[in-house]
Amino acid sequence: MKVLVISAAYPPMHAGEATNTYHLCRQLVERGVEVHVLTSFGNMGTADPQIHVHAVMPSWGWGDLLRVRSFLKNCAPDAVFLMYIGLMYKFHPMVTFLPTLSKKLFPKMPFVTRYESAFVGADPSKTGILSRLVRKLIVRWAGTSDVAYSSGTLLRDSDTVIALCERHRAMLVKEWAPVQDKVALIPPPPNLFIASNVSGLARERGRKRLGAAPGEFIVTFFGYLYPIKGIETLLQAFAIVAAQRPEARLLFIGGKVGLDVEGGASYFDKMQALAKELRVDARTTWTGAFKSEEEDASLLLHASDVCVLPFLEGVQLNNSSFASMVAHGLPIIVTRGPQMDEAIVDGENVLACEPKDYQEIARLILQLMDHADLRARLRGGALKLAAEWFSWDTATEKTLTALRPRLSGTVA
Repeated sequence: MKVLVISAAYPPMHAGEATNTYHLCRQLVERGVEVHVLTSFGNMGTADPQIHVHAVMPSWGWGDLLRVRSFLKNCAPDAVFLMYIGLMYKFHPMVTFLPTLSKKLFPKMPFVTRYESAFVGADPSKTGILSRLVRKLIVRWAGTSDVAYSSGTLLRDSDTVIALCERHRAMLVKEWAPVQDKVALIPPPPNLFIASNVSGLARERGRKRLGAAPGEFIVTFFGYLYPIKGIETLLQAFAIVAAQRPEARLLFIGGKVGLDVEGGASYFDKMQALAKELRVDARTTWTGAFKSEEEDASLLLHASDVCVLPFLEGVQLNNSSFASMVAHGLPIIVTRGPQMDEAIVDGENVLACEPKDYQEIARLILQLMDHADLRARLRGGALKLAAEWFSWDTATEKTLTALRPRLSGTVA
């Protein structure tokens, strides 16, 4: 089986979408799938000889539609898998019509779209007059019925639409109700290689790398840093903890995001400046970017005692950084969002509080420092959550089910 994966984000780009695309490709290859990746200039991959990377896309505008068409015809895959978030494609609408293009070339070939976010689609209004005129022509070519402004024909013409959490699923159904029957919920598994921690060796190695003393308690944030991650809240909380507990240390695993996130370019530097202002810089470690296919980040997660994700929009199943933490069996403090997935349970597999409440986060960190039994309960809950929702085996099998051709209404 030959699968074409289309993604503007791919290694060495520093973005969760890039690393998750790579790990998905790696999983498909291990199951005997021939994988080709169509991506942007510069995204040459990880030198994995089993994944065929085609970094030939200069941009993702109307001028490149014929380039995609030509590539699709020459590649002649058995299925297409599109990784989609408007941010990856600079919010241009061209990509939102690729399912239609694919159906016109290969009517029976499955086309699957995975929504990295359901509320960051294309924005045709930000393109020029000529681009908007071209879009009107493309809509006529695609058939005007059920074409959405921000998602084109992604919902109408994709055979399966993958949502990463319940909130995203609800938003997609609200945008186009008939998609309800073809939405699959597949949260993203961990975005990194997970080192074995038999006999605590990975934890020991990670703490040695950090120079952590036996009695030090490491509070960790994992993931890329940009404004909606709420890092200032964590720094303010840690300042309260540090004033009371000299054994506490703060660790940030991750760096600047490679995508053009609003405010992202300067956010990392601003947060380092805030750490100095709060006088916690001497007890804070910033690792910067890491390679997801190597063990470094995993060793540092094993070395951690508790993790905090103070997201402004709350934590959901779509957060791959959360998946990586639970896969390491870590006690985790999270923030609540507008719609929290039922699988995330306060007191069972996480401790939850409201966004921006740094005083409550500080209280929860101190509570975890003082109660080993609570840490143990949350570790058990995290590992159970990882097994039920963040297994690469389960996610890959569900993805393959969507990619296989449908014969007489059944999945082959």
